[in-house]
Amino acid sequence: MKDISIYPVTLDGDSVEKKRKEIRKYFHNTYDLFESVFEVLKDDEVFYKKSELTRHPMIFYYGHTATFFINKLINMNIIKKRINPNFESMFAVGVDEMHWDDVDSKNYSWADVDEVREYRQRVRELIDDLIMKIPLTLPITQESDMWIILMGIEHERIHIETSLVLHRQMPLEFIKEVDIFKFDETYSDTQKNEMLNISLKDIVLGKEKTHNLYGWDNEYGSYKEKVERFEVSKYLVSNAEFLEFVKDGGYENQEYWDSDGRKFLELSDAKYPLFWFEVDGDYKYRTLTKLVEMPWSFPVEVNALEAEAFCRYKSKKDEKKYLLPSEAEYRCIYDNVGLKDILEFDKTKANQNLQNFSSCSVDKYGFKTKNDDIIYDVIGNVWQWSRTAIFGFDGFKVHPAYDDFSVPTFDNKHSLILGSSWASSGNLIMKHSRYAFRKHFPQFAGFRYVISDAKEKQKEKKLDADVLQNYELQYNSDFTMKCTDIALKYVNKKGKVLDLGCGVGRSSFIFAGEFEKVEGVDISARFIQVGVELLKENSNITFLQGDARNLKPNFNFYDMVIFTNLKERFIEPIKFLKDVKNRMNEKAIFVLVMPKEFKIDNILDDDFNFLHKEDVDSYEVSVWQKK
Repeated sequence: MKDISIYPVTLDGDSVEKKRKEIRKYFHNTYDLFESVFEVLKDDEVFYKKSELTRHPMIFYYGHTATFFINKLINMNIIKKRINPNFESMFAVGVDEMHWDDVDSKNYSWADVDEVREYRQRVRELIDDLIMKIPLTLPITQESDMWIILMGIEHERIHIETSLVLHRQMPLEFIKEVDIFKFDETYSDTQKNEMLNISLKDIVLGKEKTHNLYGWDNEYGSYKEKVERFEVSKYLVSNAEFLEFVKDGGYENQEYWDSDGRKFLELSDAKYPLFWFEVDGDYKYRTLTKLVEMPWSFPVEVNALEAEAFCRYKSKKDEKKYLLPSEAEYRCIYDNVGLKDILEFDKTKANQNLQNFSSCSVDKYGFKTKNDDIIYDVIGNVWQWSRTAIFGFDGFKVHPAYDDFSVPTFDNKHSLILGSSWASSGNLIMKHSRYAFRKHFPQFAGFRYVISDAKEKQKEKKLDADVLQNYELQYNSDFTMKCTDIALKYVNKKGKVLDLGCGVGRSSFIFAGEFEKVEGVDISARFIQVGVELLKENSNITFLQGDARNLKPNFNFYDMVIFTNLKERFIEPIKFLKDVKNRMNEKAIFVLVMPKEFKIDNILDDDFNFLHKEDVDSYEVSVWQKK
């Protein structure tokens, strides 16, 4: 495959037609590269296997990035017609172990791989056509239709890397060698780590909307912090340095692990890093496609819990306080070596952008500091875990096309990873990019440590304006109570209810006291996250993310469906109502809560018997029974 490394498209330029061609080339490069990642799976049967129990089988990820394009284009009214509604619900959500991600395989009838290949080709052709035809002015802004195309491309760039991680976790019996992903077995001698001084600095994080490179919503806004002088390790922690921790019983000694770390150990039974394998008393190293001799000079790849445990171990051993760097401290390092928005592509400068197909020795890529010290792998090789939980900067605002990209991770459970890896490309290698994962997640990630007196401040979690407005309506007024009271008067059987457009979940909690099972569904994870956080153990409520216009097949057998304030979803009301009817039991109740000006009675008459209508504030609550 040609041009594996390709520079991300800028948002500005002097020629619209030239920009279209640049985006088109970037799109096809991304699409080709993503598909090549799945060539390492030995045969089509492997698409239906899971790398780990908490994730979907590989077929989900193969279809996911293509359906992302369609779902976002539909949501933003850029296209009107779906390609395959079944695929576009089946492959829509379920990536990050959120409570509302449904990864239970019994709820899915996975498609044939060849059908997904054909689907991906149809999406490719559609996007190729749109790139050349949709309205375009320069610079491209977040309001532009082309922004949604770039969003889909950068989303697929993320999944190139995360899919490589998943495939590396797949048992070797299901993996084959592919030429472009061959491992470069060249190692150097291991180096003893040492500490370097970084001067104090006033740091400003965040970027302006006028920036000429694509960004995710969490990158915009601003955050200021005065960073005091600190010391940082010259190298990333190598496999050799981490071996000391393993040999000294680091995985068995509970004092090095916090409660989340101890839970990880209990569930995983880990005794050493995920990509280490013990064979006849020696450690081997798992690459993407094979086991090789341990490259002791390579950076160790661990999750954040393991990195934190190592820091506690080293702190006790050296009688110093070692920490993972904060986001602001990392920016000090980045600025100290004079890095700009994105490094020019050059294999002699950093191991990133798929120029190599594995990590490499920690002493290969050096960056000179203002003090004329050399610090290695400031960017590239493997991501670096930080001690900072991702949060929204001042002025943070969600993008309406992907309103749950960032907000669900603002939960103090997702730690930022910094600096990119060998498999990172596109937005992932930009200065302002911000990605965060749960601490137990495996990635192409390792760490370096700092000696710092700074204390990480717990960032206050704030509800954004839309969620706060919904919360006020549902919990701090009697609106929801009035609507649910009307609905409950007409219900005969109280087995299962679908609360469609549940928002922050107040109505679902009311129905939980009446029905055996409640399924609260909303298209926005920002909203249902509030309901999830209020859930108690053994609750009969399940909050799930889903599009009312294109629900998965497993949403069915309801004694009542209540559909709230989703007039903007009624692009095809007749189709929607037929679909809802087919998901309901005999004589089931359908409740519609809509603004008064929205009229749908004549459409309902064919499938439902009218029972009652009542005004609640500026809304109309109508009750119907399935014929």
